[in-house]
Amino acid sequence: MSTSTLPPKIGFVSLGCPKALVDSEQILTQLRAEGYDTAKSYDGADLVIVNTCGFIDAAVQESLDAIGEALNENGKVIVTGCLGAKKDAEGDDIIHKVHPKVLAVTGPHAVGEVMEAVHKYVPKPHDPFTDLVPAQGVKLTPKHYAYLKISEGCNHRCSFCIIPSMRGDLVSRPIADVMLEAENLFKAGVKELLVISQDTSAYGVDVKFRMGFWNGKPVKTHMTQLVEALGELAAQYGAWVRLHYVYPYPHVDAVIPLMAQGRVLPYLDVPLQHAHPDVLKRMKRPASGEKNIERIRAWREMCPDITIRSTFIAGFPGETEQEFEYLLDFLKEAEIDRLGCFSYSPVEGATANELENPVPEEVREERRARVMQLQEEISKKRLQSKVGKTMRVLIDDVSRNGGVARSAADAPEIDGVVYVKPPYEPHIKLKVGEFFDVKVTAADAHDLWAEIA
Repeated sequence: MSTSTLPPKIGFVSLGCPKALVDSEQILTQLRAEGYDTAKSYDGADLVIVNTCGFIDAAVQESLDAIGEALNENGKVIVTGCLGAKKDAEGDDIIHKVHPKVLAVTGPHAVGEVMEAVHKYVPKPHDPFTDLVPAQGVKLTPKHYAYLKISEGCNHRCSFCIIPSMRGDLVSRPIADVMLEAENLFKAGVKELLVISQDTSAYGVDVKFRMGFWNGKPVKTHMTQLVEALGELAAQYGAWVRLHYVYPYPHVDAVIPLMAQGRVLPYLDVPLQHAHPDVLKRMKRPASGEKNIERIRAWREMCPDITIRSTFIAGFPGETEQEFEYLLDFLKEAEIDRLGCFSYSPVEGATANELENPVPEEVREERRARVMQLQEEISKKRLQSKVGKTMRVLIDDVSRNGGVARSAADAPEIDGVVYVKPPYEPHIKLKVGEFFDVKVTAADAHDLWAEIA
């Protein structure tokens, strides 16, 4: 390729969860390594890649709409992601059925297959040179935080979920690879690392917790040893580590003291889904409401500052009013800090669709609203208790009105924020990606307001 020739440009649309976002980052990193450029618009792209979500009906429709838009605006489209692995009742590819002009379709975490399709329709500009790509890869998040995916797939078979059929069983990344990526991210200026997977607690189960090595030291491929190693590494860079998608297995208790010691953030994202034992049994979920209450109490005793986030499903097939009231009683007692609730959505291919006594849609929505109304009261009470306290926050955005920040209790995009007043002292300047100590002055049911301490 002559030096005067511009590299081909690839457009990219990334939908879905943080795990899909990491897939997008890996594809973009490979594109960059091979000399492709990224296009800012459909018009300027030689080809468009759409990374899809296929979990619930609304996400499927959003993905199909995005594919349609890319086809209309550009015409050359490759599709990847979870929807690419989904088939209809006849076993046919959903995407090609709706959009037959799509050039190629792959499933999730399929960098190699995506690149093969790209090479076919937009030939590689030249051989890859390692200095074209930074060590931390191409990221779609702001520079000061990043997602670290430690595994793919899941060994659970929850009746409402089709993720294993799309992403497969658990496959843990080698611990040395995970730690190297974490170190490169910290070196690049990342101040918060969000650990994600489909089941973070199960890390290493598939390889029988195989021994790996990091900086010459033996480290097991196990959640607790990984978190300990990440905490040590983060301390060297003055950064945060936040844990997501943690099933409440017994060994999770060993991570709580690390939170109490400040080695990782006192924040635990635990998708409990329900509390009534019969509903959990129909969901094919582990544990029960009583056990989870005991665990939450124990965690708060070990680490009083811990923030617990969880998600729940209202109106699961067969859920009676009594079972739903049981869930409400659990939530009143547990006082979950951060909570999301979804009304049950029948996902094509999920075994839950075959359960008896489906709950009418209007009842599902009404129950979801009742959960969120209760949670608003709980959240308001728990946030109000923080007024007058001093806490460390990470600045996400700055304007003349001050800063928008997050505390240890706030994961990006899913939790609340801390609004920071402009500093009184002119020599103090709020900067994106930097930590500040603030004093909380006010709270509502979702967010906090504060001033520089």
